[in-house]
Amino acid sequence: MSDSARSPLGALVKLAVTIVVAGALVAAMLLPWVGGTGLVARNSASLLDALPVELTDETPNGNATMVAADGTPITQFYDNNRTPMTHDQISDVMKQAIVDIEDSRFYQHNGLDIEGTTRALAKNLAAGEVLEGGSTLTQQLVKQTLLQTADDADERAAAAEESVGRKLKEARLALALEEEYSKDEILTRYLNIAYFGQGAYGIQSAAQKYFSVNAADLTLPQASVLAGLVQSPKFDPIAYPAEATARRDQVLNRMHELGHITDQELADVSAAPIPLAPGGNAPNGCIDATIGGFFCDYVTSYLTGTLGLSMDDIKDNGWTIQTTLRPDMQVAADQAVLKTQGMGDPIVGVYDAIEPGTGHVLAMSVNRRFGCGDPAAGCESVNFATIPTKGSGSTFKTFVAAAALEQGLPASHTITTSEPYTSRVYQGFNTDTAEYEPYSVGNVGNNYPNTLTMTQALYMSSNTYFLALEDALGRIEPAVRMAERLGMDFDYSVTQTPAEQIIAENRPSFAYGTDGVSPLDLANAYATIAASGVRCTPKPVLQILDRNGEPVTDDDGQPVVPADQCEQVVEPGLANTLAQMLRKDVEPGNRMQTGSRAYIPGHQIAGKTGTVNNNDSVTFVGMTPEYAASVMVFRPTGTDSVGGYGGGRPATIWHDAMLPILSAQPTAEFPAADPKYAGRGVDAPPTSARSSSSSSDDDRDSRRRNRTSSRDSSPAPAPVPATQPAPETAATPSTEAAPPVDPAAPQPDLDGDGQPG
Repeated sequence: MSDSARSPLGALVKLAVTIVVAGALVAAMLLPWVGGTGLVARNSASLLDALPVELTDETPNGNATMVAADGTPITQFYDNNRTPMTHDQISDVMKQAIVDIEDSRFYQHNGLDIEGTTRALAKNLAAGEVLEGGSTLTQQLVKQTLLQTADDADERAAAAEESVGRKLKEARLALALEEEYSKDEILTRYLNIAYFGQGAYGIQSAAQKYFSVNAADLTLPQASVLAGLVQSPKFDPIAYPAEATARRDQVLNRMHELGHITDQELADVSAAPIPLAPGGNAPNGCIDATIGGFFCDYVTSYLTGTLGLSMDDIKDNGWTIQTTLRPDMQVAADQAVLKTQGMGDPIVGVYDAIEPGTGHVLAMSVNRRFGCGDPAAGCESVNFATIPTKGSGSTFKTFVAAAALEQGLPASHTITTSEPYTSRVYQGFNTDTAEYEPYSVGNVGNNYPNTLTMTQALYMSSNTYFLALEDALGRIEPAVRMAERLGMDFDYSVTQTPAEQIIAENRPSFAYGTDGVSPLDLANAYATIAASGVRCTPKPVLQILDRNGEPVTDDDGQPVVPADQCEQVVEPGLANTLAQMLRKDVEPGNRMQTGSRAYIPGHQIAGKTGTVNNNDSVTFVGMTPEYAASVMVFRPTGTDSVGGYGGGRPATIWHDAMLPILSAQPTAEFPAADPKYAGRGVDAPPTSARSSSSSSDDDRDSRRRNRTSSRDSSPAPAPVPATQPAPETAATPSTEAAPPVDPAAPQPDLDGDGQPG
């Protein structure tokens, strides 16, 4: 006899010995509890006591599914691709085929089948190969359950070893399962847990993988292939079509032998090729998200970070994760971003939207495909929508204005400044002289009025006014703390929070937004203003449901997803007044406004533009009573200009993303300004503008010498020791510009800041 023939027979003999010994031991073990030819249990409780929790679940867990707020699927998470089906969601012919080939006496035995095992053994020995299984479907269910739920390699090895001890345990648990569940339940569980190759766990995944149909629609030609496949991956019809065809014919012949298919069916199916129609695997992870890939990544970080769940928790429990994503807003955002900033462009375009009053994150768009990590292919694994990168420029003037309002300086607070303006309080590092000097800034262009109210300075984005306003505050801390209260998180340093560092250095450049910020934080801070001073923690998940549709709870029985976390952080009157001030940057009729391109007729929109030094980052943050959204366009590396200002591409993206959303709903209005904070009113016209010839070359040189990096200011007014090290770089403040423009006149050659395009 050849070695090739000896090997299968040797395995069969080993199997026979194992089965016989296990059968004898099982009989001996069960003798005190069972009696009669049917092995009817006398004390099933003792058997059920031994059932591990994995075997007491009615169905195996399926893939976790992430859905949008309206239930739209986003993606799935899994290690084993499985979608559990109910008994009536599996075709009858599939159930018949698996029973006939694997355990034809399934509906007669009580979990162990001595007669069937003996018959299968004799048939396999005669054929010299395994044609029929030596275990019942119930025993196979036990083995596969323990194997697939094993926590480590040792448990997996114990569940698969060919030993008398494992067979004995398997037999005992099979008997216990038969006492607990009906035959239909056991069969359904088996079909849901069986592995069919090609990464498909369970009959639904297999039906989709090989034939692109649902389990309920499987036909005899398809079911006969899948029934034969569970025994070995060598019967995979994609990888081994000849072997799969031969195995299918064995299944068909067995079904015919048992009278479950006709002569004609046997002949027709056997003569035809396998009707393969391979389908793809179910989406797995954020890289496969059908919508909002970067939002999906943010949700995953929220689940594992904020909620403290593990990826095993997420993948292994069949949860449904209902997020806050609004598909209509996400689609509109994607289209708006890509219309202005193309997919994979070296310049990044980011849009984040939040709901004021709840903190629900509604959309998150980046001009990249998430996940592949190849920027050259338009892919990115860094989530620019959530991390701090570049500064957001004059959007930070809003925080200085809010701090001033809180300290009793009303919206009508009037300041007259020079051009440039030199601070009486703050100092900056002069890169030319390597010394600290009084901090000085100027405006872009020479058309700003000498005298402005706070409202006018905010929507005109006057640099000189806001340095003078910081002088009035006396120190930078109130503005920094206000930004934190509204929703900005500066805690990105390991050793010292940037907020504390900014305060310690008394940085006047804070108003000009030169530090890197998270676009999501920026949207949330403005959402606080839109919500009358109620700050909410950004939240991307509404609820997590288990496979039974019940909320997943923590050890204390509370839902793992907390309720919205909101608190009143500034007085409503202050926030409402600030919102009314910011409306003037967007809505028509305000001379020298910078954010007019974001305006959507018929809606109240407030906002602020921002542009940092070298124009390598430009920003617009806009809000309505219902929505707040930030848009940043920037270079992730380098400092080359992106072209234009915050009122250009960012304001355009905001407009295009919000237009279909706001057009589909009624108009909402911001609450009126509070006289306590408005002062003499927020509508006073600007005073006379300075002549365009008022800035000399000496003025420009002074402005260049005294502009400082946001990292390089020192506490003032105390002088700085000469031994203080010089900074590595220097930067100028935000450069929002706005010469006089008739808002009613067409502006084809202007960008959104009123600057020549």
